[in-house]
Amino acid sequence: MPTDARPTTDAHPTTGTCPATDAPGLPTDAPGLPAARGPLSAAVLASLRHPAPTHLAPVLAEVPADPWGEDVQLTLYVCYELHYRGFAGVDPAWEWSPPLLALRGRLERAFLDALRREVGEPPPLAEVLAGLLVEPPDGDGPSHHLLTAGTRQQAREYLAHRSLYHLKEADPQMWAVPRLPNPAKAALVAVQYDEYGAGRPERAHAELFAAMMADFGLDPTYGAYLDAVPAPALAVVNTMSLFGLHRALRAALVGQFAAVEITSPPGAARLAEAFERLGATPRGTLFYREHVLADAVHEQLVRHTVIDPLLTLADCPGPEIAFGALAYLRAEDRFADHLMAAWRHDHDHDPAPGHDPDPASGYGHGFESGSLRAPLPEFDPGPATTGSPVPEGADR
Repeated sequence: MPTDARPTTDAHPTTGTCPATDAPGLPTDAPGLPAARGPLSAAVLASLRHPAPTHLAPVLAEVPADPWGEDVQLTLYVCYELHYRGFAGVDPAWEWSPPLLALRGRLERAFLDALRREVGEPPPLAEVLAGLLVEPPDGDGPSHHLLTAGTRQQAREYLAHRSLYHLKEADPQMWAVPRLPNPAKAALVAVQYDEYGAGRPERAHAELFAAMMADFGLDPTYGAYLDAVPAPALAVVNTMSLFGLHRALRAALVGQFAAVEITSPPGAARLAEAFERLGATPRGTLFYREHVLADAVHEQLVRHTVIDPLLTLADCPGPEIAFGALAYLRAEDRFADHLMAAWRHDHDHDPAPGHDPDPASGYGHGFESGSLRAPLPEFDPGPATTGSPVPEGADR
């Protein structure tokens, strides 16, 4: 972290920081601002390049109609990221800027309404939780495809998409801790202790995911692929951030967390096997191998020691927990549909062997793959990363 607070003539009067540089104490790995994807995100990103607050009233009247679209989802992601690591060169005071929070609130209401429309009236919670334990017999999502027919390039695309989530894995759920009764709080912290490496920083799940990215020739830097990742993947992360940042939605956040812990082991097992088939080293499969066992245990903890105490609270009803689980799964379904449609498109338009496709031809929608908004160049992590060993106990 930078410790040399140099005085400047254009320092913000409240924070004492220069808007054009990282503030003292801001992590040096904060990503840069992404490129805009429409008039709304363009206006917000332009404002963030100046000291907070900036007048955003003209933007408020121009909120796009599609809450699932690129412009809205990127704008929401940028607003939420100010509560995580922020962005390099952005005044930290933007995190609590009233005009920006007002805009975010309008976008959140539209997005939450869209999630509720997708879910409809949720079934009883017991029925939802039981359903999460059942794998569909005819599964055809990304993990099934990568296991049976996926390519290494598709695995790289999948990891780039997932990096916006897994490099901040467990962070959104931490916002639930001060908002839960003590029994549920203790159980959630026990699960989170595992997520953050159980006292061993190198085994934090975000670190294991970064090592897996490097194994596949991807840049493991936090936020490196924000410009490449489209709205369906952003919506998965935004759903967690939406639930996490609002105390009124803490039951939905617990439902989302339960859905992740209950449904992930089978998919993690498929992905570990798929990546091994595609040439991954042990470092390239450890993240998913770790989740096969860990999440099976976490599922029991979440169901019996987090959810059960919540059901005793009048303002944490079962239907809201069920909604959180189903809303997250709907966002995941949209992401899976996007990936599979893009991969089918690429397969149907696959050029002849040895032929480099013309981006103008429509192959891959002008990119390496239609699942991403930009190509994935091979990343050389250098000897310090490539030579790092698999953490002790990785093959247990």
